[in-house]
Amino acid sequence: MKMNVGLTLRAAKGCWRLNLSQQCAHGSIGLFVPPSPPVDPEKVKELQRFVSLSKRLLVMTGAGVSTESGIPDYRSEKVGLYARTDRRPIQHRDFVQRAPVRQRYWARNFVGWPRFSSHQPNPAHWALSSWERLGKLYWLVTQNVDALHTKAGSQRLTELHGCMHRVLCLACGEQTPRGVLQERFEALNPTWRAEAHGLAPDGDVFLTEEQVQSFRVPSCARCGGPLKPDVVFFGDTVSPDKVDFVHRRVKEADSLLVVGSSLQVYSGYRFILTAREKKLPIAILNIGPTRSDHLACLKLDSRCGELLPLIDPQ
Repeated sequence: MKMNVGLTLRAAKGCWRLNLSQQCAHGSIGLFVPPSPPVDPEKVKELQRFVSLSKRLLVMTGAGVSTESGIPDYRSEKVGLYARTDRRPIQHRDFVQRAPVRQRYWARNFVGWPRFSSHQPNPAHWALSSWERLGKLYWLVTQNVDALHTKAGSQRLTELHGCMHRVLCLACGEQTPRGVLQERFEALNPTWRAEAHGLAPDGDVFLTEEQVQSFRVPSCARCGGPLKPDVVFFGDTVSPDKVDFVHRRVKEADSLLVVGSSLQVYSGYRFILTAREKKLPIAILNIGPTRSDHLACLKLDSRCGELLPLIDPQ
């Protein structure tokens, strides 16, 4: 599938404006969702029974729950970032050790942020939020960094890999909202402009090296240290405290439902292993195979936003 998404950022009368191609603005909802068979009524009944029997249901979500909101993932066949481009996500060590890498990252993120931050929850996010309100969902663990579960109202939530809507100082640990940093970027780069093509799962866009060389990156307002999104980059690890916390939630649960994740990354897969050790029933809703299909008592290949609203959590 060929994707042609154009973004242009420019200053006009003191205001920054992001122009998106019509294709991106109106056609991205299904652009990143891989094809799937029609919903099987019998499978719906099986998932309904799985949920109905659960009293302390733990749900773990991945990028596949957000593709219907217009956010691409990495691994989906034909439509994921790996399938569409030869681009690869930034590595933690490169970001921490090299100032030019941070400059390139923040320039691209600055251009992509207005689009990324505007994404809204889809029916899957709203369904899981309602399950929590009704007392069915015991805990929600997401591998996503897009804040869409929070926007949908989920509160019993662990963001395993952090959230792009927060920024962290690598020196002093000061945490600030990402929107505040956007304003500092604008103040430091009043005449900088760039045109980018393509969107990545973490709000990144694609720019040339020439475009980013003049981009100025602010330091921490408190100590002058380098700034980083409050997320776990590839090559980094989830904090032991957070891992232990999620392990406890899994051990307290009586069943586990995976939604929109291939479970290829060990940071999420490890909790499936814990569920197996506790002999918890495992169900998986994901388009395409996952690393844990052989451990699941139920596997469904459907759109998350199409299937989850069909389930009655009461």
